[in-house]
Amino acid sequence: MCENSEPAKILTIKGLTKKFGDFTAVDDIGLEVGRGEIFGFLGPNGAGKTTTIKMLAGLLKPDLGRIMINGTDLSAEPEKCKQQTGYIPDRPFLYEKLTGEEFLQFIASLYRLPTEDYDRRVPEYLKLFDLSDWRHHLIESYSHGMRQKLIIASAFILDPPLIIVDEPMVGLDPKSAKIVKELFKKHARNGGSIFLSTHSLEIAEELCDRIAIILHGRLRSIGSIASLRREASLEESGLEEVFLQLTGAYDLQEVIQALRR
Repeated sequence: MCENSEPAKILTIKGLTKKFGDFTAVDDIGLEVGRGEIFGFLGPNGAGKTTTIKMLAGLLKPDLGRIMINGTDLSAEPEKCKQQTGYIPDRPFLYEKLTGEEFLQFIASLYRLPTEDYDRRVPEYLKLFDLSDWRHHLIESYSHGMRQKLIIASAFILDPPLIIVDEPMVGLDPKSAKIVKELFKKHARNGGSIFLSTHSLEIAEELCDRIAIILHGRLRSIGSIASLRREASLEESGLEEVFLQLTGAYDLQEVIQALRR
């Protein structure tokens, strides 16, 4: 491959495995995410989603397998991979004694964001998330929703090729949630990619080009929503019914009926 050529896929995972003692949290996962794609990563609680995401973000080291980000091996060149990856966790850690603007300056310096990009993007995203009046306040005074908006803004000011997202809408008001969805779509239209883990099947159905379902640490299914419907033999159903069918929640209707009695 020519040094200046771009790989066809922004993210490639092969044989990804992670164990905690005798428990295998992630078991031989393999998938690819294309450029300009919003890729959903779904599964029940404890299925291995967050463990996978932490490995993709470089926070956990896999026991086996390979992660390639924009053609670079994460284990071989972690700093280069992280420079090309934005990470929005479900429980963001923020330095509470910094102001909102100081935190964004810190993130920008870590990623070596050019000053002209910082000066243009930061006011834009602070205004977008109604944080302009809070930019000089300490983060310790921020509500949970404001902290979530700040961490989302910190990822988007970097404009990385890949953004990894774990439950982005937690704590957001409806206006901010709508803005975040539109930002995801815009990022994809501009050639960036989103790797999205969420329990909100409505959000996944609205946004995702393809979806992978993980169950007990292994990939259960992967494909477009249309192909998942065919696999579940539920071609007229929404993603919620398809997900429940593919993850084996066959007795859910019985449980619901019992609760309604």
